[in-house]
Amino acid sequence: MALRYALLGLLTERPASGYDLAKAFEGDLGTYAWNAGYNRIYPELARLVEEGLIEPADQGARARQTYAITEAGGRELRSWLLEPRKGRAVRNEPVLRLFLLSALDADDARTVLRDITADSERQIAELSAALEDDPPVSPDGRLPFGWLAAGYGLRQYQASRDWARWALDQLDKAARRPPATTS
Repeated sequence: MALRYALLGLLTERPASGYDLAKAFEGDLGTYAWNAGYNRIYPELARLVEEGLIEPADQGARARQTYAITEAGGRELRSWLLEPRKGRAVRNEPVLRLFLLSALDADDARTVLRDITADSERQIAELSAALEDDPPVSPDGRLPFGWLAAGYGLRQYQASRDWARWALDQLDKAARRPPATTS
């Protein structure tokens, strides 16, 4: 369901073809937020046209269709963005792996945690560089797409790094404690 809103949001920036939209999902959007391929994008674009949320804007070479968001599409996107999040159904494989980390022996768990720390440090460096300068603001006062999300990502990676360091410390403390005895 969120794919439709991702497409509507991308089309608020400028009209785009299905190919252009798919390329956006191959970049930061797909890496950090939501992944979708051509096989999901094109059917969703057809549904959005059918519902009057987007409309054909231009047809280019090789029948390349460009789409633009309609007023109804803008209202639909706004409504979704302002709506409080519903439900708490979560499918987050990285967190599931962390939840099950105690199934590994301590050395393997340390390896996983060190990898999380190293990956987080790489992501922190990349996002910090991207956020170094103030963002350019559009004439209507909007920040560039992804700017705020990059700030969120930076803080998420900082939290992941800090958590992994804390977890390593907890493993070290546990190694120094005598095991619980059973009677």
